[in-house]
Amino acid sequence: MSGFNTLAVHAGQEKDPHTGAVIPPIYQTSTFIQDGINVLRAGHEYSRGSNPTRNGFEAQLTALEGGAAGFSFASGIAAEDALLRALLAPGDHIVLGADGYGGTNRLITRLHYKWGITASAVDITNLDAVRAALRPNTALLWVETPSNPLLGIADLAGWAAVAAEAGALLVVDNTFATPYLQRPLEFGAHAVVHSTTKYIGGHSDVLGGAVIVGEHLHCGQSLAEAVGYQQFAGGAVSGPQDNYLASRGLKTLGLRMERHCATASTLAGWLEDRPDVARVYYPGLPGHPGHELAARQQRDFGGILSLQLADEAAARAFAESMELFQLSVSLGGVESLVCYPREMTHASLIGTPLEIPANLVRLSVGIEEADDLLGDLERGLAVAAKASEAGRIQYGSLATA
Repeated sequence: MSGFNTLAVHAGQEKDPHTGAVIPPIYQTSTFIQDGINVLRAGHEYSRGSNPTRNGFEAQLTALEGGAAGFSFASGIAAEDALLRALLAPGDHIVLGADGYGGTNRLITRLHYKWGITASAVDITNLDAVRAALRPNTALLWVETPSNPLLGIADLAGWAAVAAEAGALLVVDNTFATPYLQRPLEFGAHAVVHSTTKYIGGHSDVLGGAVIVGEHLHCGQSLAEAVGYQQFAGGAVSGPQDNYLASRGLKTLGLRMERHCATASTLAGWLEDRPDVARVYYPGLPGHPGHELAARQQRDFGGILSLQLADEAAARAFAESMELFQLSVSLGGVESLVCYPREMTHASLIGTPLEIPANLVRLSVGIEEADDLLGDLERGLAVAAKASEAGRIQYGSLATA
């Protein structure tokens, strides 16, 4: 098997040998009977260590990312936390992409700093800045591309080269792109992380995360051994039902991503032509600074776009007024969502140099009909224009009072 959609349907999904069921059963069990003391059937002892449903999903995702091993966790942040604990020691330093999920920044700068971990935030599009941020104790480079929420594009091969120069590991958050659009391990990344809650699950009904590693050594052991031990010892594993839902989502990932990308491209072009939209962030637009790079390292340009409106009042009104684009913190589902990142997904960055602009909103484009979504955007922009005008009148009156 080599084609993406073929692997998505069949990798790790062995049919039930007892009944012939096409879909593997969900092993909703905590423990497994032994045939003798430590004599295990099929290698399973306790579901924290292994579970056939989780193992099948891990094999499925690993095949799609082209990795050596994969590990599923209870959430995306749990996956990131496990990876950091597996790879870092007190005193280590991280070069961290400045534009990325606020929860990742919070995890590293507010939790792991207690254990002596430091981080330097850099412009992901500037390899000179990445190189300049290196320190003698830099152990890890961490980048999200496309980035959240400004849709920056990092040169993965370039980041991998800088990591090699420093003798550090490169971790890529591939949540926005998914393995259908980009496979970071092929560009030299050592590990990939996902919030499987997003596009992999794809239906806004499951919480999960994953780490996929390549065939690399770290401190004398393979990355698979290091992360696998952390998964077992730390215990933040995903449950069988969650793994089943994520596995089911993976089987249609390629088909859904094609629709997400096509519709997002249509909406981005339409928004770019609007005089009431100050700026559109979407790598599929020819004017996007990362357009050519994204075209080289991605299959397509993704289903997420962000836009800046006239001011904060317009952005808030826009986010709160639409019907098909529902207000939510998540993304990657079949339904379209709108988010106000500054105070929702990236609120922990307020007051820092990395805070999100007050007039920016993020759209997760679903699989609805493009014309219906365009109509919803039209209504939202009309409400935004009125809110912006009302604010100008109000503050203008105050200024002249």
